[in-house]
Amino acid sequence: MNTVAYLRPRSIAEVSECLTSLPEARLLAGGQSLIAAWRLRLCEPTHFVDLQDVPDLKDIRLEGDALWIGAMCTHAQIAESPLIQAQYPMLSALAQGIADAQIRNVGTIGGALANNDPAACWPAGVLAMHADIVSNRRVINADAFFQGFFNTALKEGEWILGLRFSRIAWATYLKFEQVASRFALVGVAVVRATNGQVRVVVTGLGQGVTRWHAAETNLTSAWHVQSLNRLEFESDKVLSDIHASAKYRAHLVAVLCRRAVAANTGESAAMQRQPLITPSDNGSNVF
Repeated sequence: MNTVAYLRPRSIAEVSECLTSLPEARLLAGGQSLIAAWRLRLCEPTHFVDLQDVPDLKDIRLEGDALWIGAMCTHAQIAESPLIQAQYPMLSALAQGIADAQIRNVGTIGGALANNDPAACWPAGVLAMHADIVSNRRVINADAFFQGFFNTALKEGEWILGLRFSRIAWATYLKFEQVASRFALVGVAVVRATNGQVRVVVTGLGQGVTRWHAAETNLTSAWHVQSLNRLEFESDKVLSDIHASAKYRAHLVAVLCRRAVAANTGESAAMQRQPLITPSDNGSNVF
């Protein structure tokens, strides 16, 4: 690994000053994504700016009808929060399903979003929930925040303070895991807003988190599993790797989406197939 200096500021102002004066510095939150990227030479920072001592970044609270989660909240903290468990259970379950206990106790939601790993779970949940990402300069809606493979809308010197989630009617996140890492081979978040609008977001496809607009349209029109019967996720938008082919991943997207909807509606998630006996032109049945 390359040599890198280490800084530990104690205020938001000090963090901003570090990033302004050291343009090649990188913020260190939990480090679970950043350190791996550094070791693989996907980034070459001159300094790590550790956020552990910066106050006001670890709060979980209600702000009117919205939920605030500070950027330095760990996955474990989110999973175990009574407030989130009671009012935003999808976020709690998503956090609980990340990696193992050691990673959940160190990794943070802010770090996961800022690195935007294409197999990470948080980008799918945040984009599906239509959350706002609050930086030290502005508010960025999730639709504008995620910009492809390891890329986000954050500008130079800009960093995440926390996230704001609005109320929704129902949400769930399901993933098919890579066994060793517990990253998502494919993960699907389905959220139904109070006005009936549905958002379907997929991670693990190799190019960054993405919305499945065709499924959203059909499910908004009719909230049941049958709305997905004729839909297939486009495999040309998916990458193959040593873990799975693009075709297999595209198939998993449809399967997980059906299971997610069925978890709310009580329907069977099984694909309805064409019957073996079909009516002939003269009204009789033929095999």
